Parts: sequence; C-alpha cells; structure tokens
Amino acid sequence: MHAALDTCRWLYNTLLEECNTARENGFTPTMRGSQARIVTLKDENPALKEVYSKVLQMVNYTLWSNIRALSQSKKKGRKIGKLRFKSAFRYRTLTYNQSGFKIDREHSAITFSKIGTVLFTMHRPYTVPVKGVLITRSGDRWYVIIQAEQEVSRSKREGRSAGIDLGLNAFAVDSDGAVIENPRFYEHSLDRIKKIQQSIARKQRFSRNWTKAKSRLEKVYEHITNQKNDFLHKLSRQYVDTYATICVEDLNIKYLKENSKSRGLRRSIHSASWGRFFSYLSYKLQVLVRTSFRSIPVIRRRCARTVEAS
Repeated sequence: MHAALDTCRWLYNTLLEECNTARENGFTPTMRGSQARIVTLKDENPALKEVYSKVLQMVNYTLWSNIRALSQSKKKGRKIGKLRFKSAFRYRTLTYNQSGFKIDREHSAITFSKIGTVLFTMHRPYTVPVKGVLITRSGDRWYVIIQAEQEVSRSKREGRSAGIDLGLNAFAVDSDGAVIENPRFYEHSLDRIKKIQQSIARKQRFSRNWTKAKSRLEKVYEHITNQKNDFLHKLSRQYVDTYATICVEDLNIKYLKENSKSRGLRRSIHSASWGRFFSYLSYKLQVLVRTSFRSIPVIRRRCARTVEAS
C-alpha cells in the first residue's frame, strides 16, 4: 500500500507538472488528454503497471477536481495561487471506484487488486451494496472507507427555529439561551506538540529517530482532529434533530484569520473550525430535505446564513 500510494503521488505530480507546462506554452490541457497520458506514462514508469487501472484514473479525477475547485474560487474573486505538488506527507488516499476490491465480512478481510488481502476491524456495519472503497493512511494506521447509498431515517425535529452565535470564549450561544463551551482541544495539547516539534528540529532529517518523532507528532494531530470532528458532528446533529430552520452568522473566517493582530487569536480561530461546523450543519439538513421530498435548503450568505429543512 505504501508503494501504491507513492506511485499515485508521482502520477499526480507528473500530470500536474504537464498541465502547468502546457498552459505556459499556450495550450489548454484537458481531463481526457491527461487520462490518455497515463497509458504512455506506464512505459516511462513501470511502477504504474503495479497499481490497479481504476485507481490511476481516480488520481487524474482528483487532480481535475482540484483544478475546477481552484477555478471556482478565482471566479468568486478570491486570491489564489497554483496547485501545490503533493509531498509524501500530503498524499494519503487510494480510491477504488466500483471495482478492484472484494470484501469478505465473514473473515474480516478485504482483497484489493494489485495489492492483496488485508485484515480489517469493522467499526460500522452496513447492509447496502458498496459503490466504492477508499484506503487512507493516517500516521501509522490505515483506514478503509466504504462508499454506499443508504436510506436516512427521518429526524424527529420539533419544527422550531434557532439562531446560533459562534465565538471563542463559548463555541456557540443559541437563541434559546443554550451555551456550548469551547473545548479547545488544540490548546490542551499545545505543550506536548511543542516538545515533539523541538525534538524533531534537533534530529537529522529523514533519519530513523526523526521518522519516529514525526510519527508521534502525527498521532497527536490525528487525536486532536478526531476529538474536533466528534464534537462538531455531535453538536451539528443535535441542532439538526431539534430545529427545522437554523440561522448562523455570516462570518468572513478567512479575513478574521489573516487580519488578526495576535498570533494566538489566529490560532484559536483556526482551531475553533467554525467553517467545518457550518459545513456539517448544511449537509446534514440537505440530507433531511432529500429524504423527506420537501423544500430545498436555502443558504443566504449576505446578512446571515439560513438553512431550512421544513
């Protein structure tokens, strides 16, 4: 899996470099053209033949998804640069789309084409057909993410409306008077992070001890991310199950982070993950709308963000 991941990273960077070169020479690259380029690249780099063809196609799909997202941001007037090349620490996912895998739940094993059979521990059972599988590396651990369509049970909402004010001292205060304390997961782990970073700085880059220290740091960040996601998912689920209409501030989070004078304040704003909370609220309400066949969610971005699922 490490070898397949590194090969896919090489392919991503190579296709990105060729797209950049084509634009500099006045040509317009296309997704179909870079897809066809994968075939000829297999002769230049035989390692590509050791990776399942669908996985290689999804590398190209991911690249062009990033290109389109960058183009959309530019159309909205945001300042953007160029796509970055992926380092070994930033490329972590293999995507098996529709085929190339076989799941044996009876023996807790999954077989991937060109990789082999891997044992797994299932955290959430499923009963619906699998559409695709993602293999993701996080630190020293590997995770398999199952993609499937599943009916969502209708929520027992009370049909009320609520306004949510986000902050740093308290993460959220709603119009019903509920105060949600800011858990400050990053701040609680900051001393440990600084000690490990100092340890990494004293070691020779890419040495065995440097790699071990780097792995310890990744585990700390992974733990913080898991804590944060758990908190945000539970809080957003609580609001979605209770209210039919939710209004939140239209915060310019990027402006706040870039123009805050205090480094600690910028770090606190980043750690609070307000944007991720908005995203979780929005997609959970959209799921409710699709399953109940009612009005489409409306998000007003000028004065306030309002998501309706009534």
